[in-house]
Amino acid sequence: MTCARRSGELVRLDSIIPRYQFHEIHSRQIDATPERVFDAARKVTAGEIRFFRTLTAIRRGWQKTPESILNASASEPLLDVATRSGFEWLANDPPRELVVGSHITRDVFAVMNFLITPEANGATTIRTETRVYAATTRARVRFALYWMVIRAGSGLIRRMWLRAIDKRARRIMASVP
Repeated sequence: MTCARRSGELVRLDSIIPRYQFHEIHSRQIDATPERVFDAARKVTAGEIRFFRTLTAIRRGWQKTPESILNASASEPLLDVATRSGFEWLANDPPRELVVGSHITRDVFAVMNFLITPEANGATTIRTETRVYAATTRARVRFALYWMVIRAGSGLIRRMWLRAIDKRARRIMASVP
């Protein structure tokens, strides 16, 4: 699969991973400014994302592991945990787009973004897209099997992540005089 243009403009995600075999997209409209939504996306914690810690505990087989995206502190910004433990910042362009990525294996590269777009009605749309590129047939087959098992939980986490960003952005808006 290749990238699609959005409103005639390439987003950073498109230049980072234009070809991929697996992807998932979720979005939510939030009644807040792009700056507030971006700030909320950067600061939301694992503890604010409903089911996150439960689903990631299931994913790691309830084992105690070092801090990572699968074993994140409830009180630290999740993207900070991710980028300290295997993911790297590929784009951090306030208030437009955040992109993190990781080589899951030598042949599998996964990238996730948050794209923030102001709407004519004064709200802001935040969209998260996950893309995965597997370099070999063997890697594609193996990842496809893994994807079948985790995709529903992954999608739920993304939707709950957007919900947590919404709550945080509106809470920030409410506290501003």
